[in-house]
Amino acid sequence: MLISCPHCGPRDLAEFSYQGDATRTRPDPASTDTQAWHDYVYARPNPAGPHREFWQHAGGCRAHLLVVRDTLTHEIHSTALARPSRAGGETA
Repeated sequence: MLISCPHCGPRDLAEFSYQGDATRTRPDPASTDTQAWHDYVYARPNPAGPHREFWQHAGGCRAHLLVVRDTLTHEIHSTALARPSRAGGETA
């Protein structure tokens, strides 16, 4: 599987580290809602199809990326910097 880093171009999966699901929303840190915190920490969806994920180019420029990957075919639909640079927008 190849992931296209906005800085380095297409690179092998071995250079990247999976950082987690990019669709989850963290509860308010001041919240005492134990069910919301339980769901955030333990309840993990297992989607089939395109899914947003965080990855890090650990073996390269170390950038954090937002990747849309099909969980059935592992096809990469898009990549972008997880946090766009101050000078510009996202890279697709």
